[in-house]
Amino acid sequence: MTQPADPARNWFDQGAGAYARFRPEYPPQLAALLAAAAPGRGLAVDVGCGNGQLTRLLAGHFDAVVGLDPSADQIANARPEPRIRYQCAPAERLPLADGTAHLITAAQAAHWFDLPAFYRETRRIAAPGGVLALISYGVVHLEPALDERFQRFYRDEIGPYWPPGRQLVDSGYASIDFPFEEWDAPLLEIRLHWNLSGFLGYLQTWSAVRHAREAGREALLCFADDLATLWGDASTCRPLAWPINMRIGRT
Repeated sequence: MTQPADPARNWFDQGAGAYARFRPEYPPQLAALLAAAAPGRGLAVDVGCGNGQLTRLLAGHFDAVVGLDPSADQIANARPEPRIRYQCAPAERLPLADGTAHLITAAQAAHWFDLPAFYRETRRIAAPGGVLALISYGVVHLEPALDERFQRFYRDEIGPYWPPGRQLVDSGYASIDFPFEEWDAPLLEIRLHWNLSGFLGYLQTWSAVRHAREAGREALLCFADDLATLWGDASTCRPLAWPINMRIGRT
């Protein structure tokens, strides 16, 4: 299994406000599917919750939801809701009682975890028949006129600046160790329409973009100029789609 080159570094410790504003939202169908798979609706735990995108959706299906993230900045940008309790905590030390969680999720986060330690904690806190879901969304696709330039940027220009754990996201977690009773998940997508500013704001949340800047490679980011030319009117909202990948099973 590939691990990040620097597991101690939290790439999202800076700029959680932008992360909250520009990251794509999961479709309601995802939370409904996960809730239907769980053995009860008492407690859902969203690990590596960030600013609570999936956490909020789960709150519509469970009596209580706990959102956990090691970044205080991310938690500070999570929107409070009555059924949700947010707390700073790492995936490897979950502050929950044994046998209490009907559903445990990790959305776009498991590639940052020490998975054996996380799995031990998952088994400890899971209620009988509890469900674990590792969720990721893949590389966004744009309209054909824009997609070729974007995919080249993603693959060749910014690609070397992704931490190694990104490989797990690109594969849809297919190669990740998942020692649970697993079943096939249905195909889902995130579909949005964004203008140019929204899309470039999303790119600014990428750890690879920040890493490239830290390395002094601002020239790589001239991609934005190329995209703006292809986009045309910057206020035009264009369709975007991210495939949702899941590993889901009983603990």
